[in-house]
Amino acid sequence: MNLLLREIRAKGLLSSSRIPDVAYCVNPYVGCEHACRYCYATFICKYTGHTEPWGRFLDVRVNAPELLVKELRRKKQGAVMVSSVTDPYQPREAHYKLTRRCLEALADAGWPVRVQTKSPLVMRDLDIFKHFKDLEVGITLTTDNDSVRRVMEPHAPPIEERLSALEGLTLAGIKTYAFVGPVLPMDPNRLARMLRGKTHEVVLDRMNYPWKVSWIYSRYGWEHALTDGYYENVVGAFSKILGGSAEIYNTSGEEERHELGRQTLF
Repeated sequence: MNLLLREIRAKGLLSSSRIPDVAYCVNPYVGCEHACRYCYATFICKYTGHTEPWGRFLDVRVNAPELLVKELRRKKQGAVMVSSVTDPYQPREAHYKLTRRCLEALADAGWPVRVQTKSPLVMRDLDIFKHFKDLEVGITLTTDNDSVRRVMEPHAPPIEERLSALEGLTLAGIKTYAFVGPVLPMDPNRLARMLRGKTHEVVLDRMNYPWKVSWIYSRYGWEHALTDGYYENVVGAFSKILGGSAEIYNTSGEEERHELGRQTLF
């Protein structure tokens, strides 16, 4: 995959958030190599001037850690989401380590942190996670079927690698959640069983931007997976299988965040 990679210097990093229970967001990168077909974050292109297809550009905010240290000294403490419009552990993070250095700054300052990713690279930072007093790490899993994953999340890590990372974090004593959203074509009973015992919470969210993917669903015969009835069946299956072993939440589908705005089903 051809990628337009730019190293840039950000003017600000700790941005205010409208996410429920999150005061700020930190995004060390602009764009995302995972190239998920449904991603809501494509809206950033109109602000950055990028005309490349989503997943084909990445701006690396090389001064992010130093900038964050300064901003943490000035702003009122609150929960920080890492990240809201990019995956903090996309492939280039292995080289740049910006997310890791930002987490070190947040841990040193004692701020609450919420992390969400599709990548097993998150396990690299387990040593830092153990220094937080208030931390939650989420792994996104949208289907049990890697064939569906390859169509909808073409450059994101395989499902088994995500499951392994989720279980590893949980066993290490980190508070975790699985974010099943958007709910893609799947066998909900199978995915629920795959998650059993591997996480503390499961958060479910529907496909909130069907116009982005309706042509793909038509091409593969997945139209049923865009209906309200399909989503309700998935929620029911997860509640039945995981209700006794993990908290199950159904999101309200807020536009800015794909995993928060939780409402318990019980």
